[in-house]
Amino acid sequence: MADHDLGRASAQATWIPAGRRRAGTPRGRTTSGYGRLRWSAATLAALVLGALVVPAVLGGGDLVDYDSVRLAPSPAHPFGTDSGGRDLLVQSLAGLRISLLVAAVSAVVSTVLGSLVGAVAGAVGGWTDRLLMRAVDTVNSVPHLLLGIVIVALYRGSLGAVMLSIALTHWTTVARIVRAEVLSLRERPYIDAAVAGGSTRMRILRRHLLPAVVPQAALSAVLLVPHAVWHETALSFLGLGLPPHLASIGNILGDGREAVLLGAWWIVAFPSLLLVATTLAVSGLAATWRDRVVPRRRSELAL
Repeated sequence: MADHDLGRASAQATWIPAGRRRAGTPRGRTTSGYGRLRWSAATLAALVLGALVVPAVLGGGDLVDYDSVRLAPSPAHPFGTDSGGRDLLVQSLAGLRISLLVAAVSAVVSTVLGSLVGAVAGAVGGWTDRLLMRAVDTVNSVPHLLLGIVIVALYRGSLGAVMLSIALTHWTTVARIVRAEVLSLRERPYIDAAVAGGSTRMRILRRHLLPAVVPQAALSAVLLVPHAVWHETALSFLGLGLPPHLASIGNILGDGREAVLLGAWWIVAFPSLLLVATTLAVSGLAATWRDRVVPRRRSELAL
């Protein structure tokens, strides 16, 4: 047998299908991806479950008790108490629930708006595409946080204004991703067949293009959630987001700025760690989803 035949036979013998590996070989990308997915899903599920259950079971977390002001962490109060004597664990989990709700609603609204703009721009083309892309460039030219501050300043203390400010400042990225995907899909043979069969642009957009970009749009929504959580936290920390009577990580951190100078470091430390853990969990889920659902070449181009 010739040398090249031996090399070919050796390559065929050692070839392993995608997603499988030999026993005893080092764990590769697939296994580590599953590990990251399990860790992220478990962490996020625990945080969400705690945010939903703990405040409801323990209760009383929003009651002011001046006899328990700024108590250090203890078995009775694992996160300690804040400057009003309220249990910081209950307050932090209740704030996380509000932050996740605001972020989820904002991400969905932003994704729907961006998907519609991107799909119409890519499917119609021409002056419509140019006009919509110039609108995207105009919104991107203004810093998102600054634009969000302007929006919430008009309706200060409104939960709807906070959601609207996040949604109206984060739809442009989704619009660009969906537009690029639609432009790629327009070159596919089945789109040419639909055009040749007499389908209108709106029918092609509704029946072929929009269903094809749903995975990209859903992934964009998940990726927007941690960013929206930080955006809401920043607005509340500056006193422009959620009203003070609503529990929010940003409100807790804002109230704890002066307490740190008095030695009550836990008022800032534990809510911050909870916020970081939530962000890492959601980002890990999104990254694993991106690596497995979206082809690597497209994910790298999107980044």
